Amino acid sequence: MIDKILADEVLLKAVSGGADFAEIFCELTRTNVVSLVDKKIDKINDNVISGVGIRAFYGTQTVYASTCDTSREGLLACAAKVADVISLDKKISSVNLTEKIFANIHPVAVDPIASGMGYKTDILKNACRSAESYDSLIEQAQGNLSCIERNIWIANTEGLFTFDKHTRTRMYITAIAAQNGEKQTGMCAPGRGMGLEVFDIFKPEDIGAEAARHALVNLRADYCPAGKMTVAIENGFGGVIFHEACGHSLEATCVGIGNSKMCGKLGQKIANEKVTAIDDGTIPGGWGSNNIDDEGNPTQKNILIEKGILKNYMIDRLGSRRMNMPVTGNSRRQNYTFEPTSRMTNTYIDNGPDKNEDIIKSIEYGIYAKKMGGGSVNPLTNDFNFAVIEGYIVRNGEICEPVRGASLIGNGAEILNLIDMVGQNLDRGQGMCGSVSGAVPTDVGQPLIRVSNITVGGR
Repeated sequence: MIDKILADEVLLKAVSGGADFAEIFCELTRTNVVSLVDKKIDKINDNVISGVGIRAFYGTQTVYASTCDTSREGLLACAAKVADVISLDKKISSVNLTEKIFANIHPVAVDPIASGMGYKTDILKNACRSAESYDSLIEQAQGNLSCIERNIWIANTEGLFTFDKHTRTRMYITAIAAQNGEKQTGMCAPGRGMGLEVFDIFKPEDIGAEAARHALVNLRADYCPAGKMTVAIENGFGGVIFHEACGHSLEATCVGIGNSKMCGKLGQKIANEKVTAIDDGTIPGGWGSNNIDDEGNPTQKNILIEKGILKNYMIDRLGSRRMNMPVTGNSRRQNYTFEPTSRMTNTYIDNGPDKNEDIIKSIEYGIYAKKMGGGSVNPLTNDFNFAVIEGYIVRNGEICEPVRGASLIGNGAEILNLIDMVGQNLDRGQGMCGSVSGAVPTDVGQPLIRVSNITVGGR
């Protein structure tokens, strides 16, 4: 998208005002989304994003501008706007760009963008048919299949010139169950950093059936009682609580400016000794994985908490300057119009020492949260509120009747010490994480865990 000669010229223009570093981020991303409603293809969206972001640093001050004009004149004009903000005598006089190619740990077997539309619509229809035929109470099934191909080029005044390509595929199916005038919804939405071969792992028929099963459970559930109680949170998307209530407080976006309760706590015990938490952008085919981050740094496996001890943060280039710590491959952005910052990739609580059956047996009375939904977190206090979208009463160590309308209310820093049992069935769920650099795909995960005492909202 941009050659070395032009990149060199643009970078020198960006630092001509006296910046001590500059980078160019070029992007060409194509997204294809097929949506099905009422057994018919409702819409097909095919979008292309193309543009360039240019950033300059002077110490811990940054200037960022973007443009969709990728001509030489357009790029130089964008770089000039960046340079005009910084007016100093110090100048970088030359840039020696060296191409660096990183290994692709996420190969694609079936290109979803190049594949025929008929093939993709058949996959989606199979999933919806499976949901609708699951039970006579399933009134409707609908869904979408999203395919993304992201190409990025990065160059900077330290000499880096690199390219990366990444593909993601995800299906989202919802089913509606109805009886006696009442309706409830179920969903299933697996995704991976893969092509259409992802559906060899997640069969479309199984995705539809799971959405229908979930809807039927909620249809037959009574409302959840409220109060303080012990809660077991299942694997996969259950990890959203750690992601939201704790993960963000470990990003340099907050830590680097002293706006996190985790500031200054490296080497200290912040969680139960059974808790080891990891952010790993190198998982092959992971929804939040990449070969490189959006500053051109290789992604890595970063142990955040080890046996309850805080070991590291997630750090981008600006955070590195502010904190005097090395980058960790966590710089991310939604697209070229956003300045990057430190973000999670695939963040999870690792397997622990407890058997899953022992976790359930240990609960005299409480809640088994099989599926977690969305929620909200106050970033200053770490107070959170998350919905349980599929839950059950646990009575005398047995999972009993389903309940609905439950929520988990607590504090991120406190819940880390209240996790007193960690199981052994680690799995990950997919989501989109929003922050100052836009929405990015992230995996959340954990095995089954037990929280000894948490407020459950209900009726």
